[in-house]
Amino acid sequence: MGRVSEKITTFLPWPEIEPEAQKQILNVAELPFIFKWVAVMPDCHYGKGATVGTVIATKGAVVPAAVGVDIGCGMVALETPLKRDNLKELYRLREGIERRIPMSAGRNNSKITETAQARIAELKKLESTTGANYGNFHKDWELALGTLGGGNHFAEVCVDENDAVWLTLHSGSRGVGNRIGNHYIRRAQEICKKRNIALPDRDLAYLSEGTEEFANYLRDLKWAQAFARLNRDEMMDRMVRELSHHVYGAGGRERETELSRINCHHNFTQIERHFGQDVWVTRKGAIEAREGMRGMIPGSMGTHSYIVTGLGNAQAFESAPHGAGRRMSRTKARATHTMKDLEAAMAGIEFRRSKVLLDEIPGAYKDIDHVMEHARELVRIDHTLRQIVNCKGD
Repeated sequence: MGRVSEKITTFLPWPEIEPEAQKQILNVAELPFIFKWVAVMPDCHYGKGATVGTVIATKGAVVPAAVGVDIGCGMVALETPLKRDNLKELYRLREGIERRIPMSAGRNNSKITETAQARIAELKKLESTTGANYGNFHKDWELALGTLGGGNHFAEVCVDENDAVWLTLHSGSRGVGNRIGNHYIRRAQEICKKRNIALPDRDLAYLSEGTEEFANYLRDLKWAQAFARLNRDEMMDRMVRELSHHVYGAGGRERETELSRINCHHNFTQIERHFGQDVWVTRKGAIEAREGMRGMIPGSMGTHSYIVTGLGNAQAFESAPHGAGRRMSRTKARATHTMKDLEAAMAGIEFRRSKVLLDEIPGAYKDIDHVMEHARELVRIDHTLRQIVNCKGD
């Protein structure tokens, strides 16, 4: 841990942060409602307004762009009693998962499953208690529950250091969360402009506590975070069902196939108690890591992921990094790497061979082991996972 100033605490050396990201951190630290300091995670990199891999505690205001537009994006990991030897034709397992879970941006379910219906009912109940109508943001949000999306979202089958099988998945609140996030980023910008508030970056526009817009944002944010969590659980249930068919030849063995489940956000805001005060904690590309709290920190599609337990580091507002973090833009990754490079990086992993995935090549991401070395004050590593099956959308 290092202290750049009274307002910035970093968990990686300051010189390792690219200049553009350093500028964003300095900008955020100067906002008048920052509580204590900005905590910079080991996977920090340039983002929209605020860096990805930043924990921002505030009093009296929240910055919508610091949460981002993939509200509630995060990880779910499921531990099974199975071993690697229980899995045979991995390409069939991959294809089965891809049939059960719609992947790629804009792809939804063709029908609503029974398990999805129960989760949709939960979201509708939450919606009705607030008087909101999320169909106004996205009319097809119900069909999106149980879908992965594209980009860096993935579903994977992994094995740990004991050859035990784990299922992991990375996704968020899909189109409805994106539209909610963008709506409030624009509203914050409009409000700050109307009030003649000088900002170091227009994407640091904020909503003030006690206003109608703030209350509406937190209401809709809470709903989108619930959608993201339920979305991951729905997809994980489908993965477990496919695993049951793969190993036992039929469904119905799902309950005995699940030993434990971890579901954690890494783009979200909530009120928490720190240093004796209640503050809003925004984690943009960071997970909550209270003492004893379990979480998952993934690498890229061809590198290790980690099951961790939080150490409750007060200087980090009880947080930890969310993953490897990009070191190369998607455009640069495509210009720098070839399909031959991708094949080499994914050696030994069953994956869909597509040029569309080239910008997700492991070389476009930071070294996850380097990130975890700097995270040793934040989390304890319980299990190290390596993928044997990777599923990604276009």
